[in-house]
Amino acid sequence: MARKRALPFDPIDEASRQWGRRWGAVEQMRAVTSLMRAQQIVINELDEILRKHGLTFARFEALVLLTFSRRGSLPLGKMGERLQVHPTSVTSIVRRLEAAGLVTRTPHPDDGRAVLCEITPEGRDLVERATADLVAADFALSGLADDQLKMLWSVLEPLRRNAGDFT
Repeated sequence: MARKRALPFDPIDEASRQWGRRWGAVEQMRAVTSLMRAQQIVINELDEILRKHGLTFARFEALVLLTFSRRGSLPLGKMGERLQVHPTSVTSIVRRLEAAGLVTRTPHPDDGRAVLCEITPEGRDLVERATADLVAADFALSGLADDQLKMLWSVLEPLRRNAGDFT
């Protein structure tokens, strides 16, 4: 990924200094601003890695979810729950994957209201290639040691739990 020229100072640190002169919750502001900037950095790098495979991270996640399922298929509703996205988003993701020949949609054999999404052999092959590229790029988290990655996960886990991601 082409990197832009680095600033000679940390803009979040400077913003927190200025913030502290006017308002409270400096550490929260610094943490959330850093988190949002880190998300931008990671998403941009992941998107660049996946672009050559014709994927976004959301579509990649959907394919991986199907790969993890026993039969390689799931109802669209279950996909939305597990991906933690709105049903409209799942439909959009699946339509794009279907147009690319990576999944198929069929009526659910046991539930006339549901639609099954099934990964195709081409989809499985693409997951393997894209995953190899993501692993080689440390999922855009290069520079963090294993203990830091574990710490990052453990710091974010209570936030996700309190938001209702899981019980």
